This record gives sequence, structure tokens and C-alpha cells, in this order.
Amino acid sequence: MKDWKACAAKLYDGGLRPMFIDGEWCPARSGEVIEARNPADGTLLATVPKGGAADIDAAVAAARRAFEGPWSRFTPFERQALLLRIAERFEAEWETLCLSDTLDMGMPLQRTLANSRRVLGMLRYYAGQAVAIHGQTIPNSFPGEIYSSTVREPVGVVGAIIPWNAPIAGSIWKIGPALATGCTVVLKPSEEASLTVLMIARIMQEAGLPDGVLNIVTGLGADAGAALAAHPGVDKVVFTGSTATGQSIARAATGNLKRVSLELGGKSPVIVCRDADIDKAVPVAAMAVFANSGQVCIAGSRLFVAREIHDEFVRRVAEFAANLRIGHGIDETTEIGPIISARQADRVAGYLTAGPAEGARVLTGGGRAKGANLDNGHFIQPTVFGGVTDQMSIAREEIFGPVVSALPFDTIDEVVERANATPYGLAAGVFSTHLGTAHKLAHRLKAGSVWVNMYHAIDPAVPFGGMKMSGYGREGGIEQLEGYLDTKAIWINAD
Repeated sequence: MKDWKACAAKLYDGGLRPMFIDGEWCPARSGEVIEARNPADGTLLATVPKGGAADIDAAVAAARRAFEGPWSRFTPFERQALLLRIAERFEAEWETLCLSDTLDMGMPLQRTLANSRRVLGMLRYYAGQAVAIHGQTIPNSFPGEIYSSTVREPVGVVGAIIPWNAPIAGSIWKIGPALATGCTVVLKPSEEASLTVLMIARIMQEAGLPDGVLNIVTGLGADAGAALAAHPGVDKVVFTGSTATGQSIARAATGNLKRVSLELGGKSPVIVCRDADIDKAVPVAAMAVFANSGQVCIAGSRLFVAREIHDEFVRRVAEFAANLRIGHGIDETTEIGPIISARQADRVAGYLTAGPAEGARVLTGGGRAKGANLDNGHFIQPTVFGGVTDQMSIAREEIFGPVVSALPFDTIDEVVERANATPYGLAAGVFSTHLGTAHKLAHRLKAGSVWVNMYHAIDPAVPFGGMKMSGYGREGGIEQLEGYLDTKAIWINAD
């Protein structure tokens, strides 16, 4: 087994990791910094600049110069070749990228390392799409030699704001389609996890990305993020994060009517029908919520189980949860890593108190994880609540931690109504061996993604996004690229 601890000691030394604007590595204009600490043990990894509005101004100006200058002269085939070179560099440095993510935000290495197919697939998918963008020749109703056609043009400067729970994939989901279509990017990572995003900028620069095409401004959401969302020089803003912040971004974007894509929160239902294959469904349903310690927007945190099998199924999920290995992410056997910060751990712990206070029963977990090598980190036990009603806060609110509420149901019509009775609509899961039941549920659930007898599947070619308060716009697929393009109609009178 690789000595990840030794590798970690060489990666970060507590020093400053500057941000990236117009091809240059620079501090914040304020001179202030933010500490990046390992959530597993509290050790200082590095500091990053605390950027603000002035840094956003500089980054947007650089992105505009690149968009109207050198980058505008790249052909689709040159953009494709660049994306393929970036993919090769990512593949060569994949272990270092994963280790950085694990140190910075706690995701276990067994999960980060396994994401290579998804992330490298994204880059290569976008590379393929770069040469597939085209307009149409359209017949019209005018007499004579009057021709009409369309061309697709990049929308311009994209402001991207990503959360801390998946920096590698989250970055590429924003940067990839922008490069494929010919846009430029100013990206603001979460102040909780910026280090890997800066590493990504370095890899792309070394792969030949022109100056100004990608700019990374680190800083707080209330400062740098808000300035980016409202900036008049930004043509499109793409955001992944909480619904409340998404609403603020949508309001800020009205100044110049910039395009907005929002991938927001969720309270995703997982429905286990009476005919489900229990042996196969238990581990998948459990990891639907416990993966990445529940810090996933699509976490299946409402577990609806047919009453006939409810007690057995929930008991087995609780046993599965109790046996998950909690620890530092750099241990390849770790299955549950830390919560990102003390503040977020306190928030999750608040729900562990609220559940029993509202009448729910703790079937396993229910507190902070303590013990050897855990006491200095932000660890929460995988928790299963029974005796839950739909009105309880643990069944209504997004917790963003390893907490699942088990709820029995009697009929398909009933569970559809209850599953849909939420302001969110990001994802859902269904477990059934009956094809008709699976289809019926998949079509009636109000969610952007519905998985049947599986969960967490994401592919670059398949659109992903939410309904209702879970946002609008899509990541992945042709639908995502459409959001980075403008359509221009061209008329020619050839008479």
C-alpha cells in the first residue's frame, strides 16, 4: 500500500498558495489570507489569498481580454487538442490531485481515486463536443435568393462559483464546457477548499492554456463570490451550492441580465418497494446518504421503505452504517471521513439533537465520532433515525451530513405524494424488481435525476440538475453546452 502520509507531508508546508489571474500567481490586493486546515486533524496545510472585489475586477478584465484576443482565434480543433492535453496531464497527476482534495476537504482517498473515470471522462467528452458545435441552414418564407442560417457563438466571460464538497469534479464541470465553447472563466472556489483548484490552474497552464482564459480568485463568498455574481463584465454565472445562496446570486445577476445556471440543494428520497432485492439494495441505499459523509447535494437522506419490509431493511441499513470505518481520508480503508469544518459539524450535530427532541429514535450513531486519531477532527457518526414523521426537521431540511431518516409507506400513490412534498427536486432513488413499478415511480417523481436499483451514477454525456428549488440549468450533456452558447441568425440576400 502506498505511503500516503509521507506523500501528504511533501505536498503542503503551511505556506501561501497564491491565486491565479491573467497567467500570473499573485496575492490578494488586501494582503489578507485564509487558512486551509485539514478537517481530519486541524493541521495547517497552507494559506490562500483572501480576495475581494478588486481581485474580481482584475480577473474579469483578464478574462475579457483573453476572450476578445488570443482565445478568440483558437479553432474548435485547437480547443479540442488543448482539452485532450489537459486530460493527459490530469491523468498523470491524478494521485496528487486526489491527495490534495483528501487533505483539504476530507473526502476519503478510496472515493477521490475512484473518480478518475468521471473527471477524465468529462474532459474528453468536452473535447469531443468542441468540434461538434454548429449552426443550421434554415429554409425561410421569403421569395428569391434569400438565405438564412445560424451560428453558435460563445456567450463570453463565465463567472463560476463552486462548493467545497468535490473540488476536482466541480471545477471541471464548470471549466470544461467553457473551454469547449470558447468562453473564458473566472472561478471562485469555496474558502473551505481552494487548494486543489489552484493546482488545477497550474496543470492547465502547463498544458498550454493561454493567459486569462482561466482565472482563480480565492476568498469569501460574501466578498469575492458576491462581487463575481454581480459583476457587469460577466456574461454568465454558474453556481453550485445552497439554495439560499443561489437565490442571492439570481438576484445579483439581474443587473446586466447575465445568464444563470444554478445547481442547488436537495432532500432526496430513496424509495424501497416491497419487491426490492434487499441484499443488493441495503448497501446502495446506505451509501446514497453516507458517501462523502453525507456532504453531497444528491444525498438520499429520506429513506422510504415499504411497510412489509421496513423493519428488516432499516435494521440492516443501521448495521451497515455501524460497521463503516471512520477515519482520516489518507487511510485507504477509511469509508467515512470528516465533516468539512467545525461550524458544519456543529450544524449537523444540531440535527442529531433535534431528531430525538421531535420524537425520532436513534437506531445507530447519533453523535460525534471520538477515539484514537479522531479527537482533533470534525467527525460525525453515520446516523440512522427511525420513528420519523414527514413533519420533523430531520425529514424536511437539508442536513449535509451522514444522517438518514427512515419512513415506512403503504402504497405507491402515497409514497409519490410524500416524496414530492418538498421544495427540492434534485434526485431520487427507486429500488424494485418490477419493471412497471420502477417506470411508474421514475416518471412521477419530481427530480432532475432518478436512479433505479442504483445511486450516484453521473456521466459526462448525461444531463444533471434540479427541479423546483434545486435550481435550473444542467451540468453535463448537450444541455449544459447550450448554456454557454448564443445563437446568431444570419440573413443573406443573394439577388
